[in-house]
Amino acid sequence: MKKILFVIHAMGYGGAERALVNLLCELPEERFQVDLLCFQRRGDFLSQLPPWVNVLDTPPELKALYGPTKQAGRLMLRKIWGKAGAMLFRRTRKERIAWRWQHVFKQAVPVLQKHYDAAVAFTGSEIQYFIADCVDADKRVVFIHNDYRTAGYSAKDDEPYFAQMDRIVSISPRCVETLEEIFPQYRERMLCLENITSSTLVKQRALEFMPAEYPQDMPVILSVGRLNPQKGFDIAIDAAAILRSRGVKFRWFIVGEGPLKAELKKQINDRGLQEDFVLLGARNNPYPYMAACRVLVQSSRFEGKSVVLDEAKMLCVPIVATAYPTVADQLTDGQEGMVIALSADALADGVQTMLEDAALREKYTAFLAGCEYGNQHEAEKYIRLLEESCRRS
Repeated sequence: MKKILFVIHAMGYGGAERALVNLLCELPEERFQVDLLCFQRRGDFLSQLPPWVNVLDTPPELKALYGPTKQAGRLMLRKIWGKAGAMLFRRTRKERIAWRWQHVFKQAVPVLQKHYDAAVAFTGSEIQYFIADCVDADKRVVFIHNDYRTAGYSAKDDEPYFAQMDRIVSISPRCVETLEEIFPQYRERMLCLENITSSTLVKQRALEFMPAEYPQDMPVILSVGRLNPQKGFDIAIDAAAILRSRGVKFRWFIVGEGPLKAELKKQINDRGLQEDFVLLGARNNPYPYMAACRVLVQSSRFEGKSVVLDEAKMLCVPIVATAYPTVADQLTDGQEGMVIALSADALADGVQTMLEDAALREKYTAFLAGCEYGNQHEAEKYIRLLEESCRRS
């Protein structure tokens, strides 16, 4: 039986986390012995893991470094006293993360004692650095869940870590093409594997309840995702303000948690949208919220391959999505939904059209209902990847 380690930041609500749960549920228990390590052992998706997956205790060093900010800050100051300015001059957040790992965290985190046939970083950046520097494994695999260039990764910092990966996986053809353009020397190691989503499970869970928060007297708009800059919820709030100024009746809900919660709440209050735009927080089962909304809005600045869009298509929900670089990989404009420019005005126009044009919504719903968007059969490709990764050179 092959020993596999999966590593991820946490199992909170997000596309990569949901994709990991779906993957682990499809893996054959009799062929793999799976450990899961979370930098922060928390998140609703932990309860949805198969019982045979062993969730490791987070090493105390990781727990301290990725725990409360004050605690991690004290540890960092002890390590980089006199060097702090060097990190501050790093231009982007990803560059600062890479500097922090290379000059601080790498020295603080010991190598795991257990040996693995393969270690899988289910996201890039620090997770990838960790499996390269702190995991004893014969083979290493990294998953990049976003468009590498648009997401602002640091190629200079990542290149020596990609050199240590036996496989570099991304989730859409466009994302793989971007990686090939930036790292042509590793082209032969790259692979496209779609996130696994079960249409049967999504449809079953969508019937579990009717959202009590939804009003009966006005249409509901829904967005789903982490409250971070990538998802463009600040643009969505501005679009909601435009809709309200036009006299459009609606209630817009967001399912998700994240670091921008306080900032988004302030923006909602500043726009006077307290009744119109509601941050629901994370939900263990978002599918009833998706199935019962009139329009699902994806306001992202960038994505790899959106799990939310696939799930909305399975539930035959009319979609309005912004024209981020990879959207065409999974949403055909005018057929599966509406793709609009990445601006508050364009988003408001698209949402208003979708809310008010019942025939248009029915057109999209009918098309989606005639298609099968589940891809649980893709699990066999993941199994082959893992078995190949477990073969010693």
